[in-house]
Amino acid sequence: MTQIVKSKIDQACRVAEEFTKLYYETSDKRRHLMSKLYLDSGLLAWNGNGVNGNERIQKFFIDLPTSDHIINTLDAQPVLDSAVNGQLTFMIQVSGTVRYQDRVPKSFQQNFIITAQGDKWKIVSDCFRLQEPLTNDKS
Repeated sequence: MTQIVKSKIDQACRVAEEFTKLYYETSDKRRHLMSKLYLDSGLLAWNGNGVNGNERIQKFFIDLPTSDHIINTLDAQPVLDSAVNGQLTFMIQVSGTVRYQDRVPKSFQQNFIITAQGDKWKIVSDCFRLQEPLTNDKS
């Protein structure tokens, strides 16, 4: 592995830790600031519901019940320069548990693609899915 690739992987891991800490603190405690985390044209797929544009995404989050996220796993990797025209971009994968209001906590999986915009990281794409068992109902 070249030193450049190793450096980008190390950077992706550092950025993922900082970014996810900010993301989940904002989601759980400061939802009125969620739009600042997304590109103007950002895309959110939340349990199969698609929302695009940072202002619509913010309204979507404000309408959700209060939440408390706990991260169990975190992984990140750089996206190849050739795929993003050299724009510094990372893919982040998160799993954990989330409790909405006083409901039972549920497992979730979330994938982000974030890109550098000046000295800030912005979400290009965000895919969130609660992990619910498939039913074997064959009636």
